[in-house]
Amino acid sequence: MQDTHVSLAHGNGGRYMRELIEELFARHLANPRLDVDADAVAIPLPPGDVLVTTDGFTVQPLEFPGGDIGALAVHGTVNDLAVAGARPHYLTLNVFVEEGFEIAALERIVASLARATREAGVAVAAGDTKVLRRGEGGGLYLATTGVGIREPGRRLGLREVRAGDRVLVSGPVGDHGVAVMLAREQFGLRGDLRSDAATVLPLTEALLGIDGLRFMRDPTRGGLATVANEIVRATGLDLHLDEALIPVREPVRAVCEMLGYDPLYLACEGRVVAVVAPEATEGALAAWRELPGGTEAALIGTLSETRNRARAILRTPLGGERVLEELEDDPLPRIC
Repeated sequence: MQDTHVSLAHGNGGRYMRELIEELFARHLANPRLDVDADAVAIPLPPGDVLVTTDGFTVQPLEFPGGDIGALAVHGTVNDLAVAGARPHYLTLNVFVEEGFEIAALERIVASLARATREAGVAVAAGDTKVLRRGEGGGLYLATTGVGIREPGRRLGLREVRAGDRVLVSGPVGDHGVAVMLAREQFGLRGDLRSDAATVLPLTEALLGIDGLRFMRDPTRGGLATVANEIVRATGLDLHLDEALIPVREPVRAVCEMLGYDPLYLACEGRVVAVVAPEATEGALAAWRELPGGTEAALIGTLSETRNRARAILRTPLGGERVLEELEDDPLPRIC
């Protein structure tokens, strides 16, 4: 394939499209079950409950410190399965690329995506490519569907949460949101902060053997505050968070203070929020802190019966309290 940029011919179903799929996508996503000539493929699955998730990715810029849209698509889909208690097995990949997009950049992103699948132990089993006319897209969009298997009978979800349960986070929040924002250079700010984008599978699997695990979620769009509101809304319990205990890196805190953002509402792409029974707290934290992605894991809150309307309440370092309201405006669009 000698072309340097994507043309409309790369999406017309003919030779150029075949060459793009065979010489770029199939080469990087090498998988014996990836049949580029088939309309559908069979995927063998081990026993258990089959879980399916789907997501789309529109991040700008496409490449940022700590990741890119390709790895992000894998991590985001794998993580949604992982926090549901499943072991991811397969992905499908839909690529929407704009006419004129540089093929070298596309190859870098697909190569990164392929590395992320190998690290997560998943295979791309099927896919599709569409070329958009120049000006009709943001360069490159990706859409993925993930298939995983969860142990039969595993009880994990918001319905399992009880008053008195503890809330944990696996590491500092807001890294991804601020790293992408700095990469855009729209505020004249620069820094060396990297996105936390990564698979959380080691973190979730470390907790699956612990009695008292109730619920897990990855705090992506809307960040920790949005997960807190999801818990409150689903359980009818008050969630009391201690701001002094929530890990936030100093560069993230400094950027947020300068620009008026709240790090609790910014996206993470490699963190887990977990709710556990009180007696499981120390074991869960110890399990996380033994892992590279969980060394800064922290106990950040407690759930309690509500006296009026269930709320997520943040206790400030000065001893005051404020309600973490549900997100309305999007502070950082196209963040994932």
